Amino acid sequence: MRCAGLSVIVALLLVAIVALVVMAAAYCRLWLHLAAIRRRIVALPGDGAARTAEGALDEIERQVVQLRPRLLTQHPITALPTREALLARMSADKNGVVGALAFTDFDRLTAIDPVIAERMLAICAARLRQMLPPTRLAAQIDRGHIGMWYGDGDAATAQAELTAIAYALGQEIDSGAGKLTPKVAVRLEPFDAAEARSAGTLLSQLVASFTLPAGAAGAPSTSDDAALARDHYAIEQDLRQAIVQQELSLAFQPLIDAGRQIVCGAEALLRWDHPVRGRISPALFVPVMETAGMAREIGNWALNAATREAGRWRASGLPPLRIAINVSGHQLEEDDLPALVRRTLHHHNVPAEAIELELTESVATTDTEHCRRLFEALRATGIKLAVDDFGTGYSGFSSLRRLAFDKIKIDREFVTDVDRRRDSQAICQSVIALGAGLGIRVLAEGVERYGEYAWLRRNGCHHFQGFYFAPPLTGDAFTAFVRDTDGLRHLLHPATAPLPVHERVCP
Repeated sequence: MRCAGLSVIVALLLVAIVALVVMAAAYCRLWLHLAAIRRRIVALPGDGAARTAEGALDEIERQVVQLRPRLLTQHPITALPTREALLARMSADKNGVVGALAFTDFDRLTAIDPVIAERMLAICAARLRQMLPPTRLAAQIDRGHIGMWYGDGDAATAQAELTAIAYALGQEIDSGAGKLTPKVAVRLEPFDAAEARSAGTLLSQLVASFTLPAGAAGAPSTSDDAALARDHYAIEQDLRQAIVQQELSLAFQPLIDAGRQIVCGAEALLRWDHPVRGRISPALFVPVMETAGMAREIGNWALNAATREAGRWRASGLPPLRIAINVSGHQLEEDDLPALVRRTLHHHNVPAEAIELELTESVATTDTEHCRRLFEALRATGIKLAVDDFGTGYSGFSSLRRLAFDKIKIDREFVTDVDRRRDSQAICQSVIALGAGLGIRVLAEGVERYGEYAWLRRNGCHHFQGFYFAPPLTGDAFTAFVRDTDGLRHLLHPATAPLPVHERVCP
Protein backbone atom coordinates (compact mmCIF):
# COMPACT_ATOMS: atom_id res chain seq x y z
CA MET A 1 0.00 0.00 0.00
CA ARG A 2 2.87 2.31 0.91
CA CYS A 3 4.53 1.75 -2.51
CA ALA A 4 1.26 2.36 -4.23
CA GLY A 5 0.81 5.59 -2.30
CA LEU A 6 4.27 6.79 -3.19
CA SER A 7 3.69 5.92 -6.84
CA VAL A 8 0.64 8.12 -6.76
CA ILE A 9 2.64 10.94 -5.23
CA VAL A 10 5.39 10.61 -7.85
CA ALA A 11 2.77 10.71 -10.59
CA LEU A 12 1.16 13.79 -9.06
CA LEU A 13 4.53 15.50 -8.87
CA LEU A 14 5.13 14.81 -12.54
CA VAL A 15 1.72 16.26 -13.33
CA ALA A 16 2.61 19.33 -11.32
CA ILE A 17 5.80 19.80 -13.30
CA VAL A 18 3.92 19.48 -16.57
CA ALA A 19 1.35 21.95 -15.28
CA LEU A 20 4.16 24.33 -14.40
CA VAL A 21 5.62 24.21 -17.88
CA VAL A 22 2.53 23.93 -20.06
CA MET A 23 -0.24 25.57 -18.04
CA ALA A 24 1.75 28.20 -16.23
CA ALA A 25 -0.67 30.99 -17.03
CA ALA A 26 -3.27 29.36 -14.81
CA TYR A 27 -1.34 30.50 -11.77
CA CYS A 28 -4.08 30.12 -9.15
CA ARG A 29 -5.12 26.70 -10.41
CA LEU A 30 -1.50 25.59 -10.24
CA TRP A 31 -1.25 26.57 -6.57
CA LEU A 32 -4.45 24.67 -5.77
CA HIS A 33 -2.98 21.65 -7.51
CA LEU A 34 0.20 21.85 -5.46
CA ALA A 35 -1.78 22.25 -2.23
CA ALA A 36 -3.74 19.07 -3.00
CA ILE A 37 -0.48 17.17 -3.53
CA ARG A 38 0.90 18.44 -0.21
CA ARG A 39 -2.19 17.16 1.62
CA ARG A 40 -1.63 13.71 0.10
CA ILE A 41 2.02 13.74 1.21
CA VAL A 42 1.17 14.77 4.76
CA ALA A 43 -1.23 11.82 5.01
CA LEU A 44 1.59 9.35 4.25
CA PRO A 45 3.74 7.73 6.95
CA GLY A 46 6.66 9.96 7.84
CA ASP A 47 9.41 7.88 6.31
CA GLY A 48 12.28 8.94 4.06
CA ALA A 49 10.39 8.59 0.81
CA ALA A 50 7.61 10.88 1.99
CA ARG A 51 10.15 13.48 3.18
CA THR A 52 11.86 13.29 -0.23
CA ALA A 53 8.55 13.86 -2.00
CA GLU A 54 7.77 16.80 0.27
CA GLY A 55 11.18 18.29 -0.42
CA ALA A 56 10.60 18.00 -4.16
CA LEU A 57 7.28 19.78 -3.74
CA ASP A 58 8.97 22.59 -1.79
CA GLU A 59 11.36 23.07 -4.72
CA ILE A 60 8.51 23.22 -7.25
CA GLU A 61 6.70 25.85 -5.15
CA ARG A 62 9.90 27.90 -4.92
CA GLN A 63 10.27 27.86 -8.72
CA VAL A 64 6.64 28.86 -9.16
CA VAL A 65 7.17 31.89 -6.92
CA GLN A 66 10.21 32.92 -8.97
CA LEU A 67 8.34 32.52 -12.25
CA ARG A 68 5.24 34.40 -11.13
CA PRO A 69 6.11 37.84 -12.59
CA ARG A 70 6.83 36.35 -16.01
CA LEU A 71 3.84 34.01 -15.95
CA LEU A 72 1.46 36.91 -15.44
CA THR A 73 2.81 38.91 -18.41
CA GLN A 74 3.71 36.28 -21.01
CA HIS A 75 1.48 33.78 -22.74
CA PRO A 76 2.76 30.23 -22.09
CA ILE A 77 2.17 28.93 -25.62
CA THR A 78 3.02 31.84 -27.91
CA ALA A 79 5.48 33.65 -25.57
CA LEU A 80 3.76 36.88 -26.59
CA PRO A 81 2.83 39.49 -23.98
CA THR A 82 -0.63 39.04 -22.49
CA ARG A 83 -3.50 41.45 -23.10
CA GLU A 84 -2.53 43.51 -20.03
CA ALA A 85 0.54 44.77 -21.88
CA LEU A 86 -1.61 45.86 -24.82
CA LEU A 87 -4.15 47.53 -22.53
CA ALA A 88 -1.34 49.42 -20.77
CA ARG A 89 0.08 50.68 -24.08
CA MET A 90 -3.36 51.76 -25.30
CA SER A 91 -3.98 53.67 -22.08
CA ALA A 92 -0.57 55.35 -22.29
CA ASP A 93 -0.85 56.37 -25.95
CA LYS A 94 -4.52 57.47 -25.64
CA ASN A 95 -5.15 57.20 -29.40
CA GLY A 96 -4.36 54.70 -32.12
CA VAL A 97 -5.60 51.68 -34.04
CA VAL A 98 -5.97 48.15 -32.72
CA GLY A 99 -5.53 45.29 -35.18
CA ALA A 100 -6.55 41.71 -34.43
CA LEU A 101 -5.66 38.37 -35.97
CA ALA A 102 -7.94 35.40 -35.34
CA PHE A 103 -7.00 31.80 -36.03
CA THR A 104 -10.58 30.90 -36.81
CA ASP A 105 -10.13 27.13 -36.72
CA PHE A 106 -8.17 27.08 -33.44
CA ASP A 107 -11.14 26.18 -31.23
CA ARG A 108 -12.30 23.51 -33.63
CA LEU A 109 -8.82 21.99 -33.82
CA THR A 110 -8.53 22.20 -30.02
CA ALA A 111 -11.70 20.11 -29.70
CA ILE A 112 -10.09 17.48 -31.93
CA ASP A 113 -6.46 17.54 -30.79
CA PRO A 114 -5.37 20.20 -28.25
CA VAL A 115 -1.68 19.40 -28.62
CA ILE A 116 -1.66 20.01 -32.37
CA ALA A 117 -3.78 23.15 -31.90
CA GLU A 118 -1.28 24.63 -29.45
CA ARG A 119 1.62 23.64 -31.70
CA MET A 120 -0.01 25.41 -34.63
CA LEU A 121 -0.53 28.53 -32.52
CA ALA A 122 3.07 28.51 -31.31
CA ILE A 123 4.45 28.14 -34.83
CA CYS A 124 2.27 30.96 -36.13
CA ALA A 125 3.30 33.22 -33.25
CA ALA A 126 6.98 32.53 -34.00
CA ARG A 127 6.39 33.43 -37.64
CA LEU A 128 4.59 36.60 -36.58
CA ARG A 129 7.47 37.78 -34.39
CA GLN A 130 9.83 37.46 -37.35
CA MET A 131 7.57 39.60 -39.54
CA LEU A 132 6.93 42.51 -37.17
CA PRO A 133 9.15 45.56 -36.79
CA PRO A 134 10.76 45.88 -33.32
CA THR A 135 8.46 48.74 -32.34
CA ARG A 136 5.22 46.87 -33.08
CA LEU A 137 3.53 45.51 -29.95
CA ALA A 138 1.74 42.20 -30.44
CA ALA A 139 -0.09 40.53 -27.57
CA GLN A 140 -2.18 37.41 -26.96
CA ILE A 141 -5.63 38.84 -26.24
CA ASP A 142 -7.62 35.60 -26.24
CA ARG A 143 -7.24 31.87 -26.91
CA GLY A 144 -6.77 32.06 -30.67
CA HIS A 145 -6.56 35.84 -31.06
CA ILE A 146 -3.56 38.16 -31.27
CA GLY A 147 -3.84 41.94 -31.00
CA MET A 148 -1.45 44.56 -32.40
CA TRP A 149 -1.14 48.24 -31.59
CA TYR A 150 -0.65 50.99 -34.15
CA GLY A 151 0.02 54.10 -32.08
CA ASP A 152 0.31 56.39 -35.09
CA GLY A 153 -3.36 55.84 -35.88
CA ASP A 154 -2.75 55.21 -39.60
CA ALA A 155 -5.59 52.80 -40.43
CA ALA A 156 -4.51 52.32 -44.05
CA THR A 157 -1.00 51.23 -43.04
CA ALA A 158 -2.41 48.98 -40.35
CA GLN A 159 -4.83 47.34 -42.77
CA ALA A 160 -2.12 46.72 -45.35
CA GLU A 161 0.21 45.21 -42.73
CA LEU A 162 -2.52 43.02 -41.23
CA THR A 163 -3.60 41.74 -44.63
CA ALA A 164 -0.03 40.83 -45.56
CA ILE A 165 0.53 39.12 -42.21
CA ALA A 166 -2.70 37.13 -42.50
CA TYR A 167 -1.68 35.96 -45.96
CA ALA A 168 1.75 34.86 -44.75
CA LEU A 169 0.39 33.11 -41.66
CA GLY A 170 -2.12 31.29 -43.83
CA GLN A 171 0.64 29.32 -45.54
CA GLU A 172 1.05 25.61 -44.86
CA ILE A 173 2.89 24.54 -41.70
CA ASP A 174 4.19 21.22 -40.44
CA SER A 175 2.50 20.46 -37.12
CA GLY A 176 4.60 17.38 -36.51
CA ALA A 177 1.56 15.20 -37.12
CA GLY A 178 0.90 16.34 -40.68
CA LYS A 179 0.49 19.43 -42.80
CA LEU A 180 -1.91 22.18 -41.67
CA THR A 181 -3.10 25.35 -43.35
CA PRO A 182 -4.19 27.91 -40.73
CA LYS A 183 -7.26 30.02 -41.42
CA VAL A 184 -6.58 33.63 -40.41
CA ALA A 185 -9.06 36.52 -40.27
CA VAL A 186 -8.32 40.17 -39.46
CA ARG A 187 -10.17 43.07 -37.86
CA LEU A 188 -9.28 46.73 -37.32
CA GLU A 189 -10.72 49.20 -34.80
CA PRO A 190 -9.73 52.79 -33.88
CA PHE A 191 -9.25 53.61 -30.21
CA ASP A 192 -9.70 56.98 -28.52
CA ALA A 193 -9.32 57.17 -24.75
CA ALA A 194 -11.59 60.21 -24.69
CA GLU A 195 -14.55 58.08 -25.75
CA ALA A 196 -16.74 56.20 -23.29
CA ARG A 197 -15.56 52.79 -24.50
CA SER A 198 -12.61 51.52 -22.45
CA ALA A 199 -9.62 49.71 -23.91
CA GLY A 200 -10.74 46.44 -22.32
CA THR A 201 -14.23 46.76 -23.76
CA LEU A 202 -12.83 47.45 -27.22
CA LEU A 203 -10.65 44.33 -27.11
CA SER A 204 -13.57 42.20 -25.93
CA GLN A 205 -15.77 43.52 -28.74
CA LEU A 206 -13.00 42.97 -31.26
CA VAL A 207 -12.63 39.32 -30.22
CA ALA A 208 -16.41 38.85 -30.24
CA SER A 209 -16.60 40.16 -33.81
CA PHE A 210 -14.87 37.00 -35.02
CA THR A 211 -17.56 34.78 -33.58
CA LEU A 212 -18.66 32.10 -36.06
CA PRO A 213 -22.29 31.14 -36.73
CA ALA A 214 -23.82 28.69 -34.28
CA GLY A 215 -22.77 25.15 -34.97
CA ALA A 216 -19.74 26.05 -37.04
CA ALA A 217 -17.26 25.15 -34.35
CA GLY A 218 -16.97 23.91 -30.79
CA ALA A 219 -16.33 20.77 -28.89
CA PRO A 220 -18.14 17.66 -30.09
CA SER A 221 -20.79 16.27 -27.74
CA THR A 222 -20.16 12.57 -28.29
CA SER A 223 -17.30 10.31 -29.29
CA ASP A 224 -18.96 9.71 -32.66
CA ASP A 225 -19.22 13.45 -33.21
CA ALA A 226 -15.56 13.83 -32.23
CA ALA A 227 -14.53 11.26 -34.82
CA LEU A 228 -16.68 12.99 -37.43
CA ALA A 229 -15.21 16.40 -36.59
CA ARG A 230 -11.69 15.01 -36.76
CA ASP A 231 -12.37 13.44 -40.14
CA HIS A 232 -14.01 16.63 -41.40
CA TYR A 233 -10.99 18.68 -40.39
CA ALA A 234 -8.57 16.22 -42.00
CA ILE A 235 -10.55 16.34 -45.25
CA GLU A 236 -10.50 20.12 -45.16
CA GLN A 237 -6.73 20.24 -44.74
CA ASP A 238 -6.13 17.68 -47.49
CA LEU A 239 -8.56 19.42 -49.82
CA ARG A 240 -6.55 22.64 -49.55
CA GLN A 241 -3.63 20.78 -51.15
CA ALA A 242 -5.66 18.83 -53.70
CA ILE A 243 -5.25 21.32 -56.54
CA VAL A 244 -1.49 21.69 -56.05
CA GLN A 245 -1.08 17.92 -55.76
CA GLN A 246 -3.19 17.42 -58.92
CA GLU A 247 -5.65 15.16 -57.13
CA LEU A 248 -8.78 16.79 -58.61
CA SER A 249 -10.24 15.78 -61.94
CA LEU A 250 -13.46 16.04 -63.91
CA ALA A 251 -15.81 13.33 -65.10
CA PHE A 252 -18.27 13.96 -67.92
CA GLN A 253 -21.84 12.68 -67.92
CA PRO A 254 -23.45 12.85 -71.36
CA LEU A 255 -26.42 15.14 -72.04
CA ILE A 256 -28.83 13.59 -74.52
CA ASP A 257 -31.01 15.35 -77.10
CA ALA A 258 -33.57 12.63 -77.76
CA GLY A 259 -35.31 14.61 -80.49
CA ARG A 260 -32.18 14.75 -82.61
CA GLN A 261 -30.90 11.42 -81.26
CA ILE A 262 -27.47 12.83 -80.44
CA VAL A 263 -25.22 13.62 -77.52
CA CYS A 264 -25.36 17.40 -77.30
CA GLY A 265 -22.95 17.91 -74.43
CA ALA A 266 -21.88 16.81 -70.96
CA GLU A 267 -22.03 17.93 -67.36
CA ALA A 268 -18.58 18.32 -65.81
CA LEU A 269 -18.57 16.64 -62.39
CA LEU A 270 -15.81 17.19 -59.84
CA ARG A 271 -13.86 14.15 -58.62
CA TRP A 272 -11.19 13.85 -55.92
CA ASP A 273 -8.78 10.92 -55.83
CA HIS A 274 -7.08 11.06 -52.45
CA PRO A 275 -3.65 9.36 -52.29
CA VAL A 276 -4.61 7.49 -49.09
CA ARG A 277 -8.40 7.45 -48.89
CA GLY A 278 -8.94 6.72 -52.56
CA ARG A 279 -11.86 8.37 -54.36
CA ILE A 280 -13.80 10.58 -51.94
CA SER A 281 -17.50 11.05 -52.60
CA PRO A 282 -18.53 14.58 -53.66
CA ALA A 283 -21.32 14.28 -51.09
CA LEU A 284 -18.57 14.28 -48.45
CA PHE A 285 -16.07 16.82 -49.72
CA VAL A 286 -18.29 19.39 -51.48
CA PRO A 287 -19.96 20.53 -48.22
CA VAL A 288 -16.49 20.81 -46.68
CA MET A 289 -15.37 22.84 -49.67
CA GLU A 290 -18.32 25.22 -49.24
CA THR A 291 -18.01 25.74 -45.49
CA ALA A 292 -14.22 26.05 -45.53
CA GLY A 293 -14.24 28.91 -48.04
CA MET A 294 -12.64 26.99 -50.90
CA ALA A 295 -15.61 27.05 -53.28
CA ARG A 296 -14.31 29.99 -55.31
CA GLU A 297 -10.81 28.58 -55.78
CA ILE A 298 -11.96 25.07 -56.67
CA GLY A 299 -14.86 26.41 -58.73
CA ASN A 300 -12.46 28.50 -60.79
CA TRP A 301 -10.24 25.46 -61.25
CA ALA A 302 -13.23 23.46 -62.52
CA LEU A 303 -14.21 26.24 -64.93
CA ASN A 304 -10.72 26.28 -66.41
CA ALA A 305 -10.42 22.46 -66.61
CA ALA A 306 -13.87 22.06 -68.20
CA THR A 307 -13.23 24.78 -70.77
CA ARG A 308 -9.89 23.19 -71.62
CA GLU A 309 -11.70 19.86 -72.18
CA ALA A 310 -14.24 21.57 -74.44
CA GLY A 311 -11.32 22.84 -76.50
CA ARG A 312 -9.98 19.30 -76.82
CA TRP A 313 -13.35 18.06 -78.07
CA ARG A 314 -13.33 20.67 -80.80
CA ALA A 315 -9.74 19.87 -81.74
CA SER A 316 -10.52 16.12 -81.97
CA GLY A 317 -13.22 16.67 -84.59
CA LEU A 318 -16.30 15.92 -82.45
CA PRO A 319 -19.54 17.63 -83.42
CA PRO A 320 -20.36 20.87 -81.57
CA LEU A 321 -20.93 20.09 -77.92
CA ARG A 322 -21.81 22.15 -74.85
CA ILE A 323 -20.24 21.52 -71.46
CA ALA A 324 -22.25 22.31 -68.32
CA ILE A 325 -20.24 23.55 -65.32
CA ASN A 326 -21.60 23.83 -61.79
CA VAL A 327 -21.21 27.23 -60.13
CA SER A 328 -21.22 27.73 -56.36
CA GLY A 329 -23.11 30.54 -54.72
CA HIS A 330 -19.77 31.79 -53.40
CA GLN A 331 -18.65 32.43 -56.98
CA LEU A 332 -21.60 34.77 -57.41
CA GLU A 333 -20.80 36.93 -54.38
CA GLU A 334 -18.38 39.08 -56.38
CA ASP A 335 -18.85 40.68 -59.79
CA ASP A 336 -15.71 39.23 -61.39
CA LEU A 337 -17.20 35.97 -62.72
CA PRO A 338 -18.07 37.35 -66.21
CA ALA A 339 -14.51 38.66 -66.66
CA LEU A 340 -13.11 35.32 -65.51
CA VAL A 341 -15.31 33.48 -68.00
CA ARG A 342 -14.16 35.72 -70.86
CA ARG A 343 -10.49 35.22 -69.99
CA THR A 344 -10.94 31.46 -69.75
CA LEU A 345 -12.74 31.22 -73.09
CA HIS A 346 -10.04 33.32 -74.76
CA HIS A 347 -7.21 31.33 -73.18
CA HIS A 348 -8.54 28.01 -74.48
CA ASN A 349 -9.91 29.40 -77.77
CA VAL A 350 -13.40 28.07 -77.04
CA PRO A 351 -16.57 29.81 -78.29
CA ALA A 352 -18.95 31.05 -75.60
CA GLU A 353 -21.85 28.94 -76.87
CA ALA A 354 -19.90 25.83 -75.88
CA ILE A 355 -20.22 26.71 -72.16
CA GLU A 356 -23.23 26.46 -69.86
CA LEU A 357 -23.15 27.44 -66.19
CA GLU A 358 -25.43 25.55 -63.81
CA LEU A 359 -26.70 26.96 -60.53
CA THR A 360 -28.97 25.36 -57.97
CA GLU A 361 -32.42 26.87 -57.79
CA SER A 362 -31.96 28.29 -54.29
CA VAL A 363 -28.63 29.93 -55.20
CA ALA A 364 -29.92 31.37 -58.46
CA THR A 365 -32.85 33.14 -56.81
CA THR A 366 -31.36 34.21 -53.46
CA ASP A 367 -30.75 37.82 -54.55
CA THR A 368 -32.58 38.23 -57.82
CA GLU A 369 -31.48 41.84 -58.45
CA HIS A 370 -27.80 41.07 -57.94
CA CYS A 371 -28.13 37.84 -59.93
CA ARG A 372 -30.00 39.61 -62.70
CA ARG A 373 -27.13 42.08 -63.20
CA LEU A 374 -24.54 39.32 -62.98
CA PHE A 375 -26.44 37.02 -65.33
CA GLU A 376 -26.89 39.81 -67.86
CA ALA A 377 -23.12 40.27 -67.87
CA LEU A 378 -22.62 36.51 -68.24
CA ARG A 379 -25.15 36.26 -71.05
CA ALA A 380 -23.38 39.13 -72.78
CA THR A 381 -20.37 36.83 -73.09
CA GLY A 382 -22.54 34.39 -75.08
CA ILE A 383 -22.64 31.50 -72.58
CA LYS A 384 -25.84 29.72 -71.48
CA LEU A 385 -27.33 29.57 -67.99
CA ALA A 386 -29.20 26.69 -66.37
CA VAL A 387 -31.08 26.03 -63.12
CA ASP A 388 -30.07 22.72 -61.54
CA ASP A 389 -32.24 20.61 -59.20
CA PHE A 390 -35.38 22.50 -60.17
CA GLY A 391 -38.29 21.85 -57.87
CA THR A 392 -36.25 21.54 -54.68
CA GLY A 393 -36.06 25.29 -53.96
CA TYR A 394 -38.56 28.09 -53.59
CA SER A 395 -38.23 30.14 -56.76
CA GLY A 396 -41.30 31.70 -58.29
CA PHE A 397 -42.27 31.99 -61.92
CA SER A 398 -41.32 35.67 -61.89
CA SER A 399 -37.74 34.82 -60.83
CA LEU A 400 -37.34 32.34 -63.67
CA ARG A 401 -38.69 34.85 -66.14
CA ARG A 402 -36.65 37.82 -64.88
CA LEU A 403 -33.38 35.91 -64.67
CA ALA A 404 -33.86 34.53 -68.18
CA PHE A 405 -32.41 31.03 -67.84
CA ASP A 406 -31.81 28.91 -70.91
CA LYS A 407 -32.50 25.56 -69.24
CA ILE A 408 -34.08 24.07 -66.14
CA LYS A 409 -33.25 20.57 -64.90
CA ILE A 410 -35.93 18.49 -63.23
CA ASP A 411 -34.41 17.12 -60.02
CA ARG A 412 -33.82 13.38 -59.86
CA GLU A 413 -36.14 13.21 -56.85
CA PHE A 414 -39.09 13.66 -59.21
CA VAL A 415 -37.63 11.66 -62.08
CA THR A 416 -37.08 8.46 -60.08
CA ASP A 417 -40.01 6.07 -60.77
CA VAL A 418 -41.93 8.82 -62.53
CA ASP A 419 -43.63 6.14 -64.65
CA ARG A 420 -45.07 4.64 -61.46
CA ARG A 421 -45.77 7.59 -59.18
CA ARG A 422 -48.67 9.93 -59.85
CA ASP A 423 -47.30 12.70 -57.61
CA SER A 424 -44.01 12.76 -59.53
CA GLN A 425 -45.93 12.68 -62.82
CA ALA A 426 -47.91 15.77 -61.84
CA ILE A 427 -44.74 17.66 -60.88
CA CYS A 428 -42.85 16.68 -64.04
CA GLN A 429 -45.77 17.58 -66.29
CA SER A 430 -45.98 20.98 -64.58
CA VAL A 431 -42.26 21.69 -65.02
CA ILE A 432 -42.35 20.60 -68.68
CA ALA A 433 -45.34 22.87 -69.29
CA LEU A 434 -43.62 25.72 -67.42
CA GLY A 435 -40.54 25.37 -69.61
CA ALA A 436 -42.63 25.36 -72.76
CA GLY A 437 -44.52 28.46 -71.62
CA LEU A 438 -41.36 30.39 -70.76
CA GLY A 439 -39.40 29.15 -73.76
CA ILE A 440 -36.86 27.39 -71.55
CA ARG A 441 -35.39 23.98 -72.33
CA VAL A 442 -36.21 21.26 -69.79
CA LEU A 443 -33.83 18.40 -69.01
CA ALA A 444 -34.64 15.42 -66.79
CA GLU A 445 -31.64 14.34 -64.72
CA GLY A 446 -31.18 11.11 -62.86
CA VAL A 447 -32.86 8.90 -65.48
CA GLU A 448 -31.89 5.35 -64.55
CA ARG A 449 -34.49 3.17 -66.30
CA TYR A 450 -36.01 2.97 -69.75
CA GLY A 451 -39.48 3.26 -68.23
CA GLU A 452 -38.64 6.67 -66.74
CA TYR A 453 -37.19 7.90 -70.02
CA ALA A 454 -40.14 6.62 -72.06
CA TRP A 455 -42.77 8.26 -69.84
CA LEU A 456 -40.95 11.62 -69.84
CA ARG A 457 -40.44 11.44 -73.60
CA ARG A 458 -44.13 10.81 -74.23
CA ASN A 459 -44.98 13.78 -72.03
CA GLY A 460 -42.87 16.29 -73.91
CA CYS A 461 -39.39 16.10 -72.34
CA HIS A 462 -36.64 15.96 -74.97
CA HIS A 463 -33.40 16.26 -72.97
CA PHE A 464 -32.03 13.69 -70.59
CA GLN A 465 -29.12 12.82 -68.32
CA GLY A 466 -28.60 9.76 -66.16
CA PHE A 467 -27.14 6.31 -65.71
CA TYR A 468 -29.66 4.79 -68.13
CA PHE A 469 -27.64 6.44 -70.87
CA ALA A 470 -24.18 6.58 -69.27
CA PRO A 471 -22.46 7.20 -65.93
CA PRO A 472 -19.93 10.04 -65.57
CA LEU A 473 -17.07 9.15 -67.94
CA THR A 474 -13.44 9.99 -68.38
CA GLY A 475 -12.59 12.32 -71.26
CA ASP A 476 -11.59 9.48 -73.58
CA ALA A 477 -14.63 7.37 -72.67
CA PHE A 478 -16.93 10.33 -73.27
CA THR A 479 -15.42 10.89 -76.72
CA ALA A 480 -16.04 7.23 -77.58
CA PHE A 481 -19.64 7.48 -76.33
CA VAL A 482 -20.33 10.50 -78.52
CA ARG A 483 -19.08 8.64 -81.58
CA ASP A 484 -21.11 5.51 -80.82
CA THR A 485 -24.28 6.76 -82.52
CA ASP A 486 -25.69 3.27 -83.04
CA GLY A 487 -25.46 2.54 -79.32
CA LEU A 488 -27.33 5.75 -78.48
CA ARG A 489 -30.08 5.01 -81.01
CA HIS A 490 -30.58 1.64 -79.36
CA LEU A 491 -31.09 3.36 -75.98
CA LEU A 492 -33.50 5.83 -77.54
CA HIS A 493 -35.71 3.18 -79.18
CA PRO A 494 -39.19 4.74 -78.92
CA ALA A 495 -41.81 3.05 -76.77
CA THR A 496 -44.62 4.22 -79.04
CA ALA A 497 -44.96 5.82 -82.45
CA PRO A 498 -42.21 8.17 -83.73
CA LEU A 499 -42.07 11.35 -81.69
CA PRO A 500 -41.71 14.89 -82.99
CA VAL A 501 -38.21 16.30 -83.33
CA HIS A 502 -37.53 19.07 -80.83
CA GLU A 503 -36.08 22.44 -81.72
CA ARG A 504 -32.35 22.68 -82.25
CA VAL A 505 -30.77 23.54 -78.89
CA CYS A 506 -27.10 22.76 -79.37
CA PRO A 507 -24.89 24.66 -81.80
